[in-house]
Amino acid sequence: MTSMADLASEMKRVKSEVDAVILDSILPASSRTKEIDLLYRMMRDYPSRPAKGMRPFLCVATCRAAGGKESDATLTAACLELFQNWILIHDDIEDQSVLRRGEPSLHVKFSPALALNAGDALHARMWGGLIGNYELLGAEKTVRILEEFSTMVNETTEGQHMELGWVDSGRWDLTEADYFEMCRRKTAWYTVTSPCRLGATVAGSPAAVLNELLAFGSDLGVAFQIQDDILNLVGDQKKYGKAKSDDILEGKRTLILLRLMETAGPGERERLRTIMGKKREEKDDEDVAYVISAMERHGALDYARGKARELSDRAMKTLRGIEWRGDPDSVAILESFARFAVEREW
Repeated sequence: MTSMADLASEMKRVKSEVDAVILDSILPASSRTKEIDLLYRMMRDYPSRPAKGMRPFLCVATCRAAGGKESDATLTAACLELFQNWILIHDDIEDQSVLRRGEPSLHVKFSPALALNAGDALHARMWGGLIGNYELLGAEKTVRILEEFSTMVNETTEGQHMELGWVDSGRWDLTEADYFEMCRRKTAWYTVTSPCRLGATVAGSPAAVLNELLAFGSDLGVAFQIQDDILNLVGDQKKYGKAKSDDILEGKRTLILLRLMETAGPGERERLRTIMGKKREEKDDEDVAYVISAMERHGALDYARGKARELSDRAMKTLRGIEWRGDPDSVAILESFARFAVEREW
């Protein structure tokens, strides 16, 4: 299995190549019109910030593992990174998040209205970039890639609506299965499933491989989200790049919180519901500290870690069962990513 250092180096290399495509070929640099020039600078803001670049990496690595050429997948990988950036702009507005990748969120730097429009503009550039696959890959593969992107956008927004709806309606009658379904839609499709399936599509993989990658991505994507939820509470903010304990401030129904509500006593449950029912601006440091302390006391964090490992192990088994026809080193690095998803600190 490839080392974590090698994995990080490869992710960085792919991210650098993808960034060049985004900033040099897809996104405009400037305009003589003052307002449009500001729009262009805002569109380039998140893509210019340091980021992991996991999604383009998975696209490229899967393409190579499936016997395709990396150069054929680079444009699609770049458009995946554009997708990640425009939905983060929208997500930060919806969640009222003040920090993104170690800097103020775009709507904090400018305004929610301007940031929302910049996200819409990135969305449009994403589809425009994908059309460039026509000359590179031909009509059939281009249509299949567009179909996968369409599915990814629909699944992600449906999952996001589930999560926002739970908080908005004050729902507490949620189960672990509800959380897993939300994560498979909101996180798994755009973080693992579609990046891998897109790489395989570029390489010309059969439907059987795409189906196996759906199973792989569903499990690993949920494991990734669970680890993200853990890092949001107890991770190093400098490494994580987002405001600590945002999930508590936003009232999110994470697996950790659902497990806590299941194991806490009646009095604790009532206090937790009161705290989590407050608006973001009404919660204070004491509220956040109480929730995290209760999670640690009842073993909710360890429970979530165990579930993440279980899902990662299952994803790894699926990955190893795929009949790859390409670069063995790329298969090994995909296995390392499956481990990274639940061991990462950022």
